[in-house]
Amino acid sequence: MFRRIERKHARIVGSALVVVAVVVALKAGAHALGWEVLSLNALLSGLVAADVFLMGFLLGGVIADFKESEKLPGEVATSLEIMHDEATNMARRGGGDASLADGVQALAGLLQDWFYKKRRTSELMSALADLSPRLLALESPAQAASIARIKQEQHALRRALVRIHTIRETSFISSGYLIAELTTVLLSLALVLSNTGPVFESLFLVGVIVFLLAFLLFLIGDLDNPFGYYEKRSSEEVSLKPLEDAILRMQEARKAGTAGR
Repeated sequence: MFRRIERKHARIVGSALVVVAVVVALKAGAHALGWEVLSLNALLSGLVAADVFLMGFLLGGVIADFKESEKLPGEVATSLEIMHDEATNMARRGGGDASLADGVQALAGLLQDWFYKKRRTSELMSALADLSPRLLALESPAQAASIARIKQEQHALRRALVRIHTIRETSFISSGYLIAELTTVLLSLALVLSNTGPVFESLFLVGVIVFLLAFLLFLIGDLDNPFGYYEKRSSEEVSLKPLEDAILRMQEARKAGTAGR
């Protein structure tokens, strides 16, 4: 478990350590050159507390969005699977061929590529809308319940996709990120120029404080996009396993239906 966690967070830890190395080097240089012109007082402690409070506010906001986003792949997978099951049942009852079920399965594959930004949102929405003419052609009193259920899940799927698109394309309070970054930079500068005691003790304490703040900044930025599968530096994303499992079940159902004919 610990190896998996270490690999998953290696980028964030590595980025934070780079920042720490730079600040500690500056601190050592300031000590050697006698540039520690600021005195250590309660105002510096208050600045650290204010920065941590701001980080906590931003972290709480992105975690709330992240928890909501965790549900969306499951909701998308459920809607797709219900649509596929209803389309398959309609074909078995003689309400047309398997083209509608194949269309839902193709939409699921397109959706999986969309999560990795291999497909555009407009292309995905067009594929979803293309199911409506097929449903219209199959409308009959005998298939009314199935068609109504497919349309209901089609609307739910469209709503979930719009929400996912909004989350991954919109930052959480961009001005909040700006003030957090500026405060962290100014605080790091204040720590570099402050006389915080013996050199080794000072370097250690400054390194710990800067590591905490830098790690929180990188973590918040990573959590802000729970659907960052296409980002090389992303390490925190919601799981797509519900969608992947649904696609596998649809493929197996398709194979079983083909073998049964």
